[in-house]
Amino acid sequence: MEYNPGKIEKKWQKFWEENRTYKINDKDTHKPKFYILDMFPYPSGAGLHVGHPLGYIASDIFSRYKRMCGFNVLHPMGFDAFGLPAEQYAVETGQHPAKTTDVNIKRYKEQLKSIGFDYDWSREIRTSDPKYYKWTQWIFIQLFNHYYDVEKQKAVSIDKLIAHFDQNGSKNHTAFTDKKATIFSAAEWKSFGEKEKSEILMQYRIAYQTYADVNWCPQLGTVLANDEVKEGLSVRGGFPVEKKSMRQWFLRITAYAERLIADMEMLDWSDSLKEMQKNWIGKSQGATVYFEIEGFTEKIEIFTTRPDTIFGATFMVLAPEHPLVQKIMSKDAAPEIKKYIKEVKNKSERERMSEVKKVSGVFTGAYAKHPFSGEKIPVWIADYVLMGYGSGAIMAVPSDDQRDRLFAEKFNIPIIEVVDQSEYKSAEIGDKVGRMKNSDFLNGLEVVEAIEKIISKIESENIGNRTTNYRLRDAGFSRQRYWGEPFPVFYKNGIPQLLKESDLPLELPEVKSYKPSGSGQSPLAALNSWVEIDEKTIRETDTMPGFAGSSWYFLRYMDPHNNEEFANKKKVDYWQDVDLYIGGAEHAVGHLMYARFWNKFLYDIEKVSVKEPFKKLINQGMIQGRSNLIFKRKKANVFISADVLEDYLKENNLTEEDVISFNIDINLTENDFLNIKAFEKNRPEYEGSKFIKNSDNLFKCTVLIEKMSKSLYNVVNPDDIIEEYGADVFRMYEMFLGPIEMHKPWNTNGIDGVAKFMKRFYKLFYNDEGKFVVTDEKADEQELKILHKTIKKVRLDIENFSFNTAVSAFMVLTNELTKMNCHKREILENFVLTLAPFAPHICEELWSELGNKTTVIHEKIPQHDEKYLKEDAFEYPVSINGKMRLKLTFEIGVKKEVVEKEVMAHEIVKKWVGEKNPKKIIFVPGKIINIVV
Repeated sequence: MEYNPGKIEKKWQKFWEENRTYKINDKDTHKPKFYILDMFPYPSGAGLHVGHPLGYIASDIFSRYKRMCGFNVLHPMGFDAFGLPAEQYAVETGQHPAKTTDVNIKRYKEQLKSIGFDYDWSREIRTSDPKYYKWTQWIFIQLFNHYYDVEKQKAVSIDKLIAHFDQNGSKNHTAFTDKKATIFSAAEWKSFGEKEKSEILMQYRIAYQTYADVNWCPQLGTVLANDEVKEGLSVRGGFPVEKKSMRQWFLRITAYAERLIADMEMLDWSDSLKEMQKNWIGKSQGATVYFEIEGFTEKIEIFTTRPDTIFGATFMVLAPEHPLVQKIMSKDAAPEIKKYIKEVKNKSERERMSEVKKVSGVFTGAYAKHPFSGEKIPVWIADYVLMGYGSGAIMAVPSDDQRDRLFAEKFNIPIIEVVDQSEYKSAEIGDKVGRMKNSDFLNGLEVVEAIEKIISKIESENIGNRTTNYRLRDAGFSRQRYWGEPFPVFYKNGIPQLLKESDLPLELPEVKSYKPSGSGQSPLAALNSWVEIDEKTIRETDTMPGFAGSSWYFLRYMDPHNNEEFANKKKVDYWQDVDLYIGGAEHAVGHLMYARFWNKFLYDIEKVSVKEPFKKLINQGMIQGRSNLIFKRKKANVFISADVLEDYLKENNLTEEDVISFNIDINLTENDFLNIKAFEKNRPEYEGSKFIKNSDNLFKCTVLIEKMSKSLYNVVNPDDIIEEYGADVFRMYEMFLGPIEMHKPWNTNGIDGVAKFMKRFYKLFYNDEGKFVVTDEKADEQELKILHKTIKKVRLDIENFSFNTAVSAFMVLTNELTKMNCHKREILENFVLTLAPFAPHICEELWSELGNKTTVIHEKIPQHDEKYLKEDAFEYPVSINGKMRLKLTFEIGVKKEVVEKEVMAHEIVKKWVGEKNPKKIIFVPGKIINIVV
């Protein structure tokens, strides 16, 4: 009987679905739990290509393996269904995003099911389902109703802060806020109106509102995300983009910065991934210093990690947006400053940070006073200083910072060469440097000691204080879009208030147009009947961002159908956290940071039982596409085979500049040779072109290994691979390509080897006539040895996520059993169970053929028996003068005298040694034999 994957796989996929084979039983709490999760996919219209399932296959193998080890395994799947692509498609076509999203999800599910994953589809969730986003809205309400208590290091009900204000005003509170928070007495608090109190509380709430600059595009009539803007223009359309101040919702993730760093120690993540998160949070320790401004009562606040360089500060720089700029600029400087601020307004922060050599700035006309020397220091504005980091101002030390030096050189500002960190011990240098005349107390100290000493002096002279700073910013949580979660917020007399929890979910209403309003508001703003509740009350028309639903979805899987509470505590306490999380490295910062933040907040309010959501995390590598490029003359429809290009250019007096290359559909080539007729049919504009072929009358294309993408025409559809080879072969080949964490190129031609292996494996059970040939004959020692060696290796490989070497072990075992002509049940049943996590369809079929009534997923995976792995002999490589000439087998524990006698008597050894007497014979038990002559 021939192996027919299409027939077998459809049969078992239908069986699994009808019998709910993979449905999780929440009552199996007597079993140890194991929660395996794939990163939430966004269902694009393009569907899956062969690169997408790599991580899914790895998690599926591990999930099946853990089930067979006796664990109660949670392995769910759902969809991150809100997002900009669906909304943009709606704008272009007029189709409702819900409709296109539903179509895309159905397509994704068909593809995922065809690969044979063990997902419990009864737990499927979609972020766009009101039953789901009801709880996203509920979480937002909790964030709004809590502040972060610095002393308790947790979120606390805002009611407790209000009670503190009633009794003490703002004095001695322990709530996390910024330095600009309002100061007031208890009496003043009580005298404030509702609006004033609301504004003050916004300075403390974890979900809060404030004004912030956004990227506003007048021609598109919408606000754009940072990645939708390039060099001051919209990526879509190339229209001018300007900064516009708008009231936005934010989440105070900065309150959790220290916990986000500290708790990484408990995670089984790669060092590189942890480092990325730490860099994003950007913890830095140093000092805040206040510089007086001549003629003004205000002071410039700066933060520096190197306060010991303060004596080298020769000028100050404010961010163009700094509120002091408008106050301190001179009349003469004002026109130029206003012009400069307008120019900077259209730059993104990323552009401002990256333009290292494009130095620009304007002198304000004001001078600061050096806090130690009392010297006058000019105050400038420059776009390389950002308002959002630190205080939005710096003391510029051109001897110590590249940008400061470039700035000083351009504008002829003095550069004072401060004592280098390695030279503090040299008192002479301190005497030579002008500004260092007041810093001799630092001489002789190491850098760390010098920093400590200068901070102590700063604090003792009351000009600043020790400070810990973070690069992490609060998370912007407003989007002026339609396709997202509505905020459970309404405004009464302009004051934001929340819906009652019993009124959730606030569902997304139907709109006539998905286009932006043109005023910077979302399309919801045009829906008056929905927006206007009464004369004094209107709804919030912004929607939540894409990361809202994906920041907590892993928790919903624990209790996906609970409409009465966030989650049943017993279920949350049982499943606790994700034991294994697999996904792309592109989510290393954004998604993972927000998910950790939300989990910590929910932990603070006792809705989850662990501090961290993802115990172990693996970033799968990328399966890269194999692109084909074709060469064409620029001014003629002449195409040149890649292997004759150089000769063609010489013969026709051309250079490489006379030729262009472009990607073509890989389906038009075979082994990198172009099917010219198919190409002309695919690209009719080139029909009748001239094709310069090679000497074999073939047209060769150039090959590039790059990201798999529709735009590069190198996408391989898994449906096509499964149609031809079957899902089990596809699964095995993806794992065989290389280590899960590494990038690797896809080559459809290479799949044949795995397909042949699967056919050989199948033939262990059937002969050429299709007869089932498995016998009950007892297995011999050699058969048991190779089986148990494989079982041990495969289990170890799975635990170490070395799936590629496990596939190799299966191939070796199949070859060995084929040579032995082994068809014994004792061997083959264990082989089937061990292979089942990798190739579930064929293993279900063979398990059934072997007479078993259960599915393999409910069986125990075999455990190796150490007695079959003890070697009683070892095959030694025998070398003569270091060069291996033969192999000889000796029993374990053989004496050296016996080895020497047998080796020297062997004909091959005699041939190479001849009449010479060996100088010595080196015998290393269990390793080598070397004869030195």
